[in-house]
Amino acid sequence: MHVLVVEDDDAIAEPLVEGLSRQGFTVSRVATGAAALEADGAQVVLLDLGLPDLDGYEVCRRLRARSDVPILVISARGDEVDRVVGLELGADDYLVKPFGFRELVARIRAVSRRTSSVGDGARPQQIGSLEIDRRRRRVHIDDEEVALTPKEFDLLACLADEPGTVITRERLLSEVWDPHWYGPTRTLDVHVASVRKKLGDPRWVETVRGVGFRLGMVAAAPTAP
Repeated sequence: MHVLVVEDDDAIAEPLVEGLSRQGFTVSRVATGAAALEADGAQVVLLDLGLPDLDGYEVCRRLRARSDVPILVISARGDEVDRVVGLELGADDYLVKPFGFRELVARIRAVSRRTSSVGDGARPQQIGSLEIDRRRRRVHIDDEEVALTPKEFDLLACLADEPGTVITRERLLSEVWDPHWYGPTRTLDVHVASVRKKLGDPRWVETVRGVGFRLGMVAAAPTAP
């Protein structure tokens, strides 16, 4: 995923770029609103409001007028009116400085998943016999629909973002439930067990003991002769 960081403060931007790169993101950084409007190819924009040339709200408005790219505002302006204005101008999320890095990563992934799932061109994801339609929030196994609760669907979709890759328990709780989740982690195990049961084969969601879970692949059932 290509992330564009729009931030003029080097003390904030440099560790942010370095941290996101370590998380596997491709990161570009610009320091002005004009440069942000000229940049191409970003799949998520992290937009600071306090830019030296253009007001961040204006940059947000212009970006939204020409593109559906997810915009996550990161700003020291924490008043409700600032959040409301940012969201009304087209931002998909609003994060107040100072913020936790893990929360930022969770929000980037969540906003990207949320916005890409509602695009007109979004197609169902096919993994073996499993089909996940994020736009319609529907799941099928061998053309049979599987009835999942909203949290079960979000859990499966999060695992399906990176099939075969181990997703830590912390990341799943952060992205599917809440970045500040302090409840019992048992809720994750309960939902995983339910998803496995509904998918009809425990191999779909594999446990990596002490780390987390990964989405496996189960071959489609053979067609009757």
